[in-house]
Amino acid sequence: MSNEYRHVLVAVDLTKDSHKVLERAIPIARRNNAKLSIIHTLEPLGFAYGGDIPMDLTSIQDQLDEHAKERLAEIADPHDIAREDQHVVVGMPDTEIHRFSKEHNVDLIVVGSHGRHGFALLLGSTSTGVLHGAQCDVLAVRVGNDDEAAE
Repeated sequence: MSNEYRHVLVAVDLTKDSHKVLERAIPIARRNNAKLSIIHTLEPLGFAYGGDIPMDLTSIQDQLDEHAKERLAEIADPHDIAREDQHVVVGMPDTEIHRFSKEHNVDLIVVGSHGRHGFALLLGSTSTGVLHGAQCDVLAVRVGNDDEAAE
């Protein structure tokens, strides 16, 4: 199994579950002596509000971007992930994760999954979108409230 993976990408949403996802990826990267990168995707404010707001949202988007970088560093720094391997990108999460993976030769993507069932699964989530469009292996780490898993 040695060197099966050369570049592991951890996609996080900056919630408390992000630590669990990262902690699952770290031993895999270490066992394979693989590069470890972490990514968070921000949806552009224009996607959320369309053309309905007649104002420039650039400064607000920049503030959100800066806050996300600080939050990502809080998650990644304790695990000695270099700042150049911490990425905040703007766009649709599954699309940007796929783009980053192709551009950086990622061969394993690790994402959190709430283990949805039924319609929620059919309608999709970020982890489902990542899984279905990935050109490499994807590890979905079960996250969320343990009480939800028991139901």
